[in-house]
Amino acid sequence: MNTEIQAYNDSQSDEDQKICTILSAEINHFLPEAESKIWHAHPVWFLDGNPIVGYSKLKGSVRLLFWSGQSFEEEKLQNEGSFKAAEMRYTNSDEINKDDLKRWLQKGKEIQWDYKNIVKRKGVLIRLLTKPY
Repeated sequence: MNTEIQAYNDSQSDEDQKICTILSAEINHFLPEAESKIWHAHPVWFLDGNPIVGYSKLKGSVRLLFWSGQSFEEEKLQNEGSFKAAEMRYTNSDEINKDDLKRWLQKGKEIQWDYKNIVKRKGVLIRLLTKPY
């Protein structure tokens, strides 16, 4: 476990800490090849420098965010922002469905938009041809 992410999780209230701990453990388990770090003050996992998934504490919930999640075609994920991101919000650790999470993480590996180069491309996202991990 990344020590910065562990510190982030430990700094949350009891229930939010449970949510963050489950999410980080599951993400680390299903994305062992990913680089993880605190990015823009929140835990984020990257494949080849491209952000895949992360979570953050919001007022009243913990938001799980998939940068390319709008392309997953998953009913439970809600669109977030003007790019391709989608989110799930949790207020209780019992709400985390690990089967859904595993499926979303697999799709996160397979379906990626190039956020790594979004500034260079002046805000234009292109779909990546992902390599098998």
